[in-house]
Amino acid sequence: MKYKAKNSDLDHLKELLVVLPHQPGIYQFFDASGIIIYIGKAKDLKKRVSSYFSKQHEHRKTAMLVRNIADIRHMVVESEQDALLLENNLIKKYQPRYNIRLKDDKSYPWICVKNEPFPRVFKTRNLVRDGSRYFGPYTSFYTVQTLLDLFKSEYKLRTCNYNLSKENIAAGKFKVCLEYHIGNCLGPCEGYVSEDSYQQGIMDIKDILQGNVSGVIKHLELLMADMSSELKFEEAIKIKGKYDSLKRYQSRSTVVSPVITDVDVFSIDENETHAFINYLKIIRGAIIQTFTLEIKKGLEESTKELLMAGIVDIRQKIFSNAREILVPFKLDQVLQNVEFKVPQRGDKKQLLDLSIRNAKYFRLEKEKQVVLKNPQVKTDRILNAIKKDLQLQELPELIECFDNSNLQGTHPVAACVVFKNAKPLKREYRHFNIKTVEGPNDFASMEEVVYRRYKRLLDEEKPLPQLIVIDGGKGQLSSAVNALDRLNLRGKISIIGIAKRLEEIYFPGDSIPVYISKNSETLKVIQQLRDEAHRFGITFHRNKRSKSFIGSELNGIEGIGEKTAEKLLKEFKSVKNIQNQTEEQIAEVIGKAKAKIVTTYFSSKDGGK
Repeated sequence: MKYKAKNSDLDHLKELLVVLPHQPGIYQFFDASGIIIYIGKAKDLKKRVSSYFSKQHEHRKTAMLVRNIADIRHMVVESEQDALLLENNLIKKYQPRYNIRLKDDKSYPWICVKNEPFPRVFKTRNLVRDGSRYFGPYTSFYTVQTLLDLFKSEYKLRTCNYNLSKENIAAGKFKVCLEYHIGNCLGPCEGYVSEDSYQQGIMDIKDILQGNVSGVIKHLELLMADMSSELKFEEAIKIKGKYDSLKRYQSRSTVVSPVITDVDVFSIDENETHAFINYLKIIRGAIIQTFTLEIKKGLEESTKELLMAGIVDIRQKIFSNAREILVPFKLDQVLQNVEFKVPQRGDKKQLLDLSIRNAKYFRLEKEKQVVLKNPQVKTDRILNAIKKDLQLQELPELIECFDNSNLQGTHPVAACVVFKNAKPLKREYRHFNIKTVEGPNDFASMEEVVYRRYKRLLDEEKPLPQLIVIDGGKGQLSSAVNALDRLNLRGKISIIGIAKRLEEIYFPGDSIPVYISKNSETLKVIQQLRDEAHRFGITFHRNKRSKSFIGSELNGIEGIGEKTAEKLLKEFKSVKNIQNQTEEQIAEVIGKAKAKIVTTYFSSKDGGK
């Protein structure tokens, strides 16, 4: 029956909620134009659907979904498992706007063993329900090609698409092709190989694809022994070629434990927008298949819900019927004839850890690809991480960091570095000579430079930063806050202090520091700010001390003023070079009278030499 949009007033929705049963099932939300915008599953339809309308939703997308609901349809099923499967299939069919997005699996190849006389074995992306056997999907094209090359070389499979029925072969409808003459095919089209003999090779191939490499190897060992005992050495050598190829293939497989068999392993990693479900298939102690599913999040799905959705989807894709599933945490849902286990130790725990690492590496690789395509994505992620970790009110697009520098109380200076979008903005770096503070007083110096910096920005009506970082602990931070108070900027700009020894983060008015994860992008940016401010301040301080020393050396000569000293340094670069010049050379720069004064000074300093 064609769906007709209904009035989306609250009374209509309340009428729909009243008749919902306390049964497992799926529910569909429609918008005013009759389009399905969300599909969900529930143990109890009445409780689950009613919850959307009985509370405030903090998540913006969920609130938008509820506002757009104009009609509700539901379907009761026998069990929670049926609800899981039905939900998965309907989401794939309708792709509702607010549901998770399961990445299309058509990009991954399968190996097909065709349902036909003298079956072909080939790579495909299309699954046809004609009785053929499909193995996969494979995320590695290299693995697929390796297997197909192995089958082609060792089992001489046909590649033609002839209908090789007994009647057609008996009637002589086909002739052998070049593949037969170069030794790549056994010639079933003309009856040169029996169907039973050909089918034995197909059985071996199916066993290999199902992970039973050891069983096939054992079968070939017995066959070689039989051939040798019957003095059929040429046949034995051919079998040995297959045997060696399979041993090499088996050595590349990851053997976990011979006692673990027919087990599925699932794990999950996620970021703000996507979840990544890794799957390992274990048969007879070896990992024979691995696959990672990418899910784009829809609403505020929990990690458990995302993992369960991935498990259902992957098991449908690969036709898995394993009765034991290893997962990283307990799941509430149940699947018939399946036991979920959370291993704590041993080989199964190692398997789960391997799956977790695979999911993590897949996520990191995807994030790198996104950043390469759009660097702004990385910037947004870092800024959002800083905002979240430091509980800021807005994104810290502009961050400024202050550092004091002095040597034994002499030449006190300060530096301010500026980061825009988490990257240095060097043209906005500023140096400060301390003007109002006598002696070594880091607290008073910090208050002075912070006040001067933002007094000037306010006077010039330039943008203020969203975050200030003070290189120092509680004392320096308090001094900086005093400066903001004097400018009436307290609360308008977020400010923190970072203590060097333990990388402690201090907030105004809180004596207990916060420790941010050493691996977090937030701490890395703060450390980069602090180190850059320290480097910039130290460079300025060294230059100032050097100029101060040089200036005092030349200015100490009676009759030589500051401008004259600057001319000499500009021309000869250093005091030592000036000392090595002749009176005539110096006179060309500052005149004969002053040149006489300079040379006389350096001569007397050297003892008249």
